[in-house]
Amino acid sequence: MHNLAPLTALGATEARIDVIHGLTIREMPDIALASISTRLGKQAGFKRAVKAATGIDLPAPGTSASASGMTIFWMAPDQWMVEASHDRHENLAATLATAIKANGSVTEQNDGWARFDLEGDQCCAVLERLSATDSAGMTKGAATRTAIEHLGCFLLCRKAAKHYSVLCPRSGAASLHHAIISAARSAL
Repeated sequence: MHNLAPLTALGATEARIDVIHGLTIREMPDIALASISTRLGKQAGFKRAVKAATGIDLPAPGTSASASGMTIFWMAPDQWMVEASHDRHENLAATLATAIKANGSVTEQNDGWARFDLEGDQCCAVLERLSATDSAGMTKGAATRTAIEHLGCFLLCRKAAKHYSVLCPRSGAASLHHAIISAARSAL
């Protein structure tokens, strides 16, 4: 019999939380993720289906939108990522696939990505050491692709200058976490 236990992207049984001079860096392992993309010629049906399933209009490039505990952010032309609490939406991808049908494609992304949230007044001081993105200029709902520690990441502004999420491939979670901690110790 197998004796498997779920582990976070950093290899622990509990999410890692670091507090450095008032900045909280939190590993967020309990997020369900699914990428969605529209099929050629099916954009109108896709938009209606996503709205019906999530209650959210598809966000424009460089933005995210949230409602009812879900967030959708733009990833690329005709492609978005949907995130929600894993506890409430364990089968997020299957639910979306049922709603979207032939209008688009859905790919489960659970455990493919790691997410770290930075919260506090000094978020931008840390992020400016990690990325060329103008994090101080981001407003609530802004979302962008960026490179951090040679990793392709997504940076989402949850609350301007005070709360950001960084998503990276799960395989790079330890490198990203180390970079964030090092930048925080340097900046603060």
